[in-house]
Amino acid sequence: MRSYSLFTIVLLCVAITILDTVAFFWLQDITRLLSSIFLRTSIHVLFWMFTFGLVTAILVLKIRMDRLKPKQRQRFISSMYGLTVSSFIPKFIFVIIISVFFFSNAVIAESESVVLIPLIGLVSGLLPFLVIVYAIFKGLYKFKVYHVPLQHTDLKGLRIVQISDLHLGSFNAKYHVFDRAVKMINELQPHLLFFTGDLVNNYAWELEGWEETFNKLEAKIGKFSVLGNHDYGDYSTWKSEEEKKANFNAIKNFQQRIGFTLLLNEAQVIFINNKKLAIVGVENWGSPPFKQYGDLQTALKDVKTITPKILLSHDPSHWKEEVTKRNDIFLTLSGHTHGMQAGVSLRGKEWSPIKYKYTYWAGLYEKEGQFLYVNRGLGWMGFPGRLGMWPEITCFDFE
Repeated sequence: MRSYSLFTIVLLCVAITILDTVAFFWLQDITRLLSSIFLRTSIHVLFWMFTFGLVTAILVLKIRMDRLKPKQRQRFISSMYGLTVSSFIPKFIFVIIISVFFFSNAVIAESESVVLIPLIGLVSGLLPFLVIVYAIFKGLYKFKVYHVPLQHTDLKGLRIVQISDLHLGSFNAKYHVFDRAVKMINELQPHLLFFTGDLVNNYAWELEGWEETFNKLEAKIGKFSVLGNHDYGDYSTWKSEEEKKANFNAIKNFQQRIGFTLLLNEAQVIFINNKKLAIVGVENWGSPPFKQYGDLQTALKDVKTITPKILLSHDPSHWKEEVTKRNDIFLTLSGHTHGMQAGVSLRGKEWSPIKYKYTYWAGLYEKEGQFLYVNRGLGWMGFPGRLGMWPEITCFDFE
């Protein structure tokens, strides 16, 4: 909420109040079917108590933001985000559906519409509410392994596991939850483990207590990582450049302590089947307004003659803008989009609103023999829930 002005927050609260006023108008059509006046009144009172409580909490949080400790601020923001979404979306759908049916009830007999329209409205509001509750309390940590077969003669038999977008601050020190993901990763027995950025939301203090958990991660050959846009501290206000730099260095040093080789516009060469494989890592490179710290030319300078190459680049926009203009990078691994943490998967096809922002947003893509894989992320940011776009562990098997 720091990035939004008080005026914007007030407009949000006004929108919530207006929507709830309209929703309450239609709610009365449902509650008047109740014979108990006490029950009817209780529902009305609770409705407005929640509305005014939510609006007050949002305003107070905004006003007191600077006085809160970073940990408290992050926790409260996530809670308010979840409450707002779980309240606003179901009520919005409820209002739209019941309004449409009410103003087109010529198709329904008058006697039937008195009961049918309110019931339709109730169901239309209740279903999305239940879906959002599932996304928050179940989907958020519904870790899933996505198996992706690939073919390359020089890499036959190689198993790579990719994770991305951990956003550890959002886990609120729930080490036991993340341990389940660690167990799933280790059971895959990867030769290489790649992490493609966004270790934290903003701050190095989010890493407190996590070292033991990450030291459990195993890979037969090695573990490699790159930075994501959230790892630079660009979304926070700092007292000085020195403070920001110290935060950044602490994040980089943590990755070294947990056994990951952090690639900062550089490459490492390893041997697979007695043949060289170049693992290339660039710093974050994103389309504006995201900053472009990445330098692909510098990263490749020592491995120009080595093939195949696997590139770790946090933002998939980089693939389209720079990587596909070359023909020597076989596979690029990215994250960043989270698949918007919500989408639909049906018969092998996926859809998410994020596709209207990113050309490449989840899964495997191919262009003239070059491959890009966009991981859906293992953690979460913003809305504390996931639906359809489950937290992902990607397992690549080369045949």
